[in-house]
Amino acid sequence: MTDTLTLAPGLTLGRMGYGAMQLAGPNAWGPPRDRAEAVRVLRTAVELGITHVDTSDYYGPFTTNEIIREALHPYPESLRIVTKVGFRRGPGGSWDPSPDDLRDQVLANLQRLGLDTLDAVNLRVAGPGSVADSFGVLAGLVAEGLVRHLGLSNVTAEQVAEARTIAPVVFVQNMYNLALRGDDALIEALAADGIGYVPFFPLGGFNPLQSEVLDEVAASLGATAQQTALAWLLQRSSNILVIPGTSSVAHLRENVAATDLKLPADAVARLDQI
Repeated sequence: MTDTLTLAPGLTLGRMGYGAMQLAGPNAWGPPRDRAEAVRVLRTAVELGITHVDTSDYYGPFTTNEIIREALHPYPESLRIVTKVGFRRGPGGSWDPSPDDLRDQVLANLQRLGLDTLDAVNLRVAGPGSVADSFGVLAGLVAEGLVRHLGLSNVTAEQVAEARTIAPVVFVQNMYNLALRGDDALIEALAADGIGYVPFFPLGGFNPLQSEVLDEVAASLGATAQQTALAWLLQRSSNILVIPGTSSVAHLRENVAATDLKLPADAVARLDQI
């Protein structure tokens, strides 16, 4: 894979990345079904040229970061690990906003990943409202040298604009895929400013994409529906980086193969109607 995007000095990411959420148990809660396979997935991802791994301490919680360290530490020089803060997992697996202990969350990610500095940290936002205080805390951690770059997750265009008055934003991570395109205008605006866009749940997440049109287009191209959906995202805008997750080496290889799938104009036109 050679298609990369440089978002800041020292932050060049392959546009096909890997999302580690599925290395934990169902709903990102508890241990993986097969820890040895999880380790193989990560090592295979690096062998296939993936340089962007997305994770968080609240997957498991803690499980994915521990597996990443077991599988890949000491990390390849080209690898960039991106994590998220702003939530904690409650009893039974709830996702609980936790904006008041961001420093502790960053330190915990550093410790479990075995790093002195995090390549990039996304502030995961719970909903509407100002992000100034929380983003300011993370900007302070950049000044301390604990974090190199900052992003935002689950945010509006207004929140992005506010954050950018405090510190540079290298990418935004929101829900977006073939069936959910509410961020079309935001993607264009970010692209114009050289900011990356990372769609989470690019294949639908806990509710996988289902579309007769997608299936038909994929069949006509000799590809899977998942590969076609990923290829559509990569062609949608040059600032999009995808991070599909899987706990299977075979599925990982299928996802990476989507980088070689070029959608003809008629296929894109059909997919755009979904």
